[in-house]
Amino acid sequence: MDNAQAQDDREETVIVGFGDSLMAGYGLGPGQSFPAQLERRLNGYFDSSVKVVNAGVSGDTSTGGRARLDWVLSALDTPPDLVILELGANDALRGIAPEITRANMDALIVAVQSRGIPVLLAGMLAPPNMGADYQKRFNSIFPDLAEKYDVTLYPFFLDGVAADPSLNQRDGIHPTAEGIAIMVDRILPYVENAFSMEDAS
Repeated sequence: MDNAQAQDDREETVIVGFGDSLMAGYGLGPGQSFPAQLERRLNGYFDSSVKVVNAGVSGDTSTGGRARLDWVLSALDTPPDLVILELGANDALRGIAPEITRANMDALIVAVQSRGIPVLLAGMLAPPNMGADYQKRFNSIFPDLAEKYDVTLYPFFLDGVAADPSLNQRDGIHPTAEGIAIMVDRILPYVENAFSMEDAS
C-alpha cells in the first residue's frame, strides 16, 4: 500500500515536527507554534484530517535530538506520515563542530527512513559571526544530506523571518507568531512535495 492510499484509509494524517525551540514555540502562546499553525493550514488539504505533533524541545542540539528520536516515534499510536526534521540552530550558536552535526543529522534521517517514514529536512544556516570557514562546513550539511538520502529539503527554516526585528521576539532569535505564519506559508509547498515524493517511490 502506498502512502497516498494509507492516508485515504486513515481518519487522520499525522506529521511530526521534530526540532528545537523554533519548533517547540518558545515564547509563544497556545496555538501560535509552528506545528499548531501548520496543522491549521493543512486541515482540508488531505481527505483526512491532519494532526501535527509538536516534538520540539527548547535548547535541543542535534545530539539531543538523536538521543530522543526513537522514544518520540515509539510513543505514537501509529507511525506518522511525515517527519519534519529541524535541528542544528543550537549546534551553530554553540560552535559545535559541523562534523558532529553532520553525523547526527545523517543518523536521524537514517533512523526515520528505516521506519518507512518520509523526511522533510529543514535546513539551517550558521550565523555570520562564526566565520566563513565554519559557515561553509555547516551550511553544506543540509543540502548534502538531502541529496544523499533523496529527501525534500527546505533550504532555510527561518527564510523570510531571520534578522527582521518586526518578526522576531526581543531576543532576536525566536520568531513571533506573525513570523511563524510566514514560515508556515513558505514551507507549505515543500510539505506537499515531500508527500508527492513518497507517493512516487
